[in-house]
Amino acid sequence: MDLLRSLPIGLYLEQPVTWLHRIDARIKFLWLLGFLLTPIAASPTWRVAVVVVLLLLTFSTRLPLRVWRRQVGFLLAFSLLLFVVTMLLPDGVDADAQPRLPQADLTLNVIPNEADAGESPTPIPNAAAELPLDDSTDGELANLPQPAGYDYVIVDRGIVHITQRSLELAIRISTLTFTLLYSSNLYLLTTAPEEITAGLENLMQPLRVLRVPVTEIVLTLTLALRFIPLVLEEVQNLARSVRTRAINWKKLGFRGAVQVWLTVAERLLENLLLRAEQIAGAMQVRGFTSPDTHQVRWHQFRLTLADGLVLLGLVLFWVARFAIA
Repeated sequence: MDLLRSLPIGLYLEQPVTWLHRIDARIKFLWLLGFLLTPIAASPTWRVAVVVVLLLLTFSTRLPLRVWRRQVGFLLAFSLLLFVVTMLLPDGVDADAQPRLPQADLTLNVIPNEADAGESPTPIPNAAAELPLDDSTDGELANLPQPAGYDYVIVDRGIVHITQRSLELAIRISTLTFTLLYSSNLYLLTTAPEEITAGLENLMQPLRVLRVPVTEIVLTLTLALRFIPLVLEEVQNLARSVRTRAINWKKLGFRGAVQVWLTVAERLLENLLLRAEQIAGAMQVRGFTSPDTHQVRWHQFRLTLADGLVLLGLVLFWVARFAIA
C-alpha cells in the first residue's frame, strides 16, 4: 500500500510534462475561477458545456491511461450515479393537479326588469348547464390540441417518474459536483505546489495596501502543501506496522479494537508534531527569522505566447457564458 501513489485525486503529476504544465500558474488559476464561478445561476446548457470543456482539456493533454482512470473515472462515475438518482427521486414540487376546464354547474340568470320593479326575479336556467355531459364529451375535451408541446411529466412508467424539475435538478447537481471537484483536481494535477503559492502571492499583491499579511499566508500555504506528503507517509508507516503484527481483531472485540486504534492515532499525532518541530528547527538553523526579511523565491514567472493565447481563450469563455446563459 503506497498512499503517495494510490490516492485518486489531488496529486501533482511530474511526468509526462504536458502543454498544460507549461502554462503560467496565474492564468491557470484564473481559468479555475472561471470554471467555479460561471456555473452559478447558469442554464443547464452551459453547465453541460463546462463539463465538456473540462473533458476536452483532459483529452488534449494526452495524459496516461492510468492517470485518466484514477483522476476522471471515479468522479465521472460518481457524477453519473448522482444524476440518475436525483432524476428518479421526487422533484419536491407539491402542486395539486387542477382540471383544465371549469366544472359545468347550474347558473341562474335574472331578468333585470323584474328585479328593478321589486318583484321576485324569475330564474332562467343556463342553456350550457342543460347540455348533457357524458363520457364521450369528456374524452373529446381531453383530446383537444394543446397550444404548445411542453409537458411537465417526461416519463411516467411504473416507479419511473421523471419530470422537468427532477431532470433540471439532476443536471445541476451532477454537473456542479463534477466541475467543482475535477477542475480543482486538474489544476493540482498540472501545477506544482511552488507555482501555486508563488502565483497566489503575485495575485494577492494589491492586498498589501490593506495591510493584509500576504507573505505569511503564502508561507503557511506552502508549508501545508509540503506537510501533506509527510502526513501520508506517517499514516502509511503506522498502517504497515499494524498489519505486520497480524492482530486477530475478532479476539480483541470492539473495546480492544478501539484501544488499538486510539493508540495508533496517538502515535500518529506524536509523529506529526515531531515532524513539525523538525521543520521549524531546520528553518531556524538556516537563518529564517520572518517571511518579510527572509523571502524565498519559489518560482520565476515569465509569460509566453501560449500564455497569451490561453488568456484570450479565457476572455472568450466569459463572453460565451453571458451569451449562452
